[in-house]
Amino acid sequence: MNYSKVYINAFGYELPPNVVTSEDLEERLEPLYKKLHLQKGQLEAITGIYERRFWDPGYKMYEGAVAAGQKAIEASDISVQDIGMLIYGGVCRDNLEPATACAVSHGLGLVPETQVYDISNACLGILNGMVHIANAIELGQIRAGLVVSCESSRQIVDITIERLLKHPDMELFKKTIATMTGGSGAVAVLLTDASVSSQGHQLMGGIARSAAEHHKLCMWGPDAGRTAEGIEVMQTDSIGVLQNGVALGTETFRAFKKEFSLPDDKPDKVICHQVGAAHQKTILESVGIPKEKDFTTFQYLGNIGTVSLPITAAIASEREFLAKNDLVGFFGIGSGLNCMMLGVRW
Repeated sequence: MNYSKVYINAFGYELPPNVVTSEDLEERLEPLYKKLHLQKGQLEAITGIYERRFWDPGYKMYEGAVAAGQKAIEASDISVQDIGMLIYGGVCRDNLEPATACAVSHGLGLVPETQVYDISNACLGILNGMVHIANAIELGQIRAGLVVSCESSRQIVDITIERLLKHPDMELFKKTIATMTGGSGAVAVLLTDASVSSQGHQLMGGIARSAAEHHKLCMWGPDAGRTAEGIEVMQTDSIGVLQNGVALGTETFRAFKKEFSLPDDKPDKVICHQVGAAHQKTILESVGIPKEKDFTTFQYLGNIGTVSLPITAAIASEREFLAKNDLVGFFGIGSGLNCMMLGVRW
C-alpha cells in the first residue's frame, strides 16, 4: 500500500488517573508468591514494567475515546465538519452492539454524513483503522478521518489475580503473566488529505503480513476459558508469541524495506507496539535496528493494546525524539498473529 496525499495531522491522548505499580500487584499476589517460592520483584524483572495506569471503576471506553478525540481535533487545523470517517479500533468496547464509535461520534458532535464504525483486530486495531481512513482519503471519498481507541486492563488484571490466588499453580502463572503487563489509556489519530491541511506528517504507506496458524497463542474470551463465576479470562503462551511474533515481524520488516527501497540505515526511528523488555530487545536485534532508534513507554504505561503504539508516537513527538524529515516506522503486531509496518515521513 502506497499513499501520495495522506497526512497524520494530529494526535490526542488521555491517561487514566490511577497509577498501579508492579509492586502493588505483587503485594496482592503475596500468597501465590509464598506458595510458589517466588521472590518479589519478578514482575518488573521479567517484563521491564514498573507501573501502569487504571481507569476508575465503571469508566466507559467511549469517554476516554471522546477525550482523546477532542484533543486531536483541537491540535489540528480542521473542524469536525471535515471529518468524513470515524473508526473505533479498541479491543475493549462498551457493548457488543452498537459500535462504540457511535457513542464517540455523538460525544464529538460529528456530522450525520460521517461514516462511523468499529474495527477489531487485537493490538492492530488503530493501525488497521489508519489504513482504512488513508484508503478513503487517497480515493477521494473523504477529506479527513479520525481513528480512536480506549483500553482498560483493570478488570482483566483483577480477574487474573483472583484466579491465581484460588489456583496457585506455576503453569497458570506462566500463562497469565502477560496479562499482568496490561495498562490503560486512550488515543486518537487524525488523518487528512494534504489539500485541506497545512500541517502533519506524510503517511507513505505500509506492509501487512499474517501467520494465522498461531491464532491460539494469545486468547481473551470464551475459548480461553471462564472463571467459576462465568467471567471470560485471558491466557498467553508468552514464549510462543515471542518466537513466532519475532519471525513474522522480521519477515514484515524485510518486505517493508523492499517495498520502499530503503537503504541499510533506514528507517531513522521506529515506534513499536509496547509489550515489554524481552520483546523489545529480541525484535530490535532480529531486524538489526539499534536500540537508540526506538522510543519506549512500556516501562511506565505497560501494554495498552491498540493504544500503545500511537500513544508512544505522540509522546515521542512531544519529547522531540522524532525530528523533521525523519523516516519513521510504525511497527505493530497483534494476536492472530498479524503484523503491520507503516512508513511516516515526519
